[in-house]
Amino acid sequence: MTPARLRGLKGRTVGLMDISKAGGSFFLDRLEHLLREQVQVGNVVRVSKPTFAKPAPHNIIRQLQTVDAVIEALAD
Repeated sequence: MTPARLRGLKGRTVGLMDISKAGGSFFLDRLEHLLREQVQVGNVVRVSKPTFAKPAPHNIIRQLQTVDAVIEALAD
């Protein structure tokens, strides 16, 4: 079953996942700033995968299960 689409992010908790590719953290730093200033998210949870070549470890998946939305950084 697919969760319902969020109507917005204001006041919500957003997870930002860095998959450890070059430039990802720079992109997420800027995105976090915009989410806080312009969208007024409630909270941001930042996580990083140890490597982009493997799936996220279970502890990262568990952290992201507590947020309302996840944005994954794909950069090079």
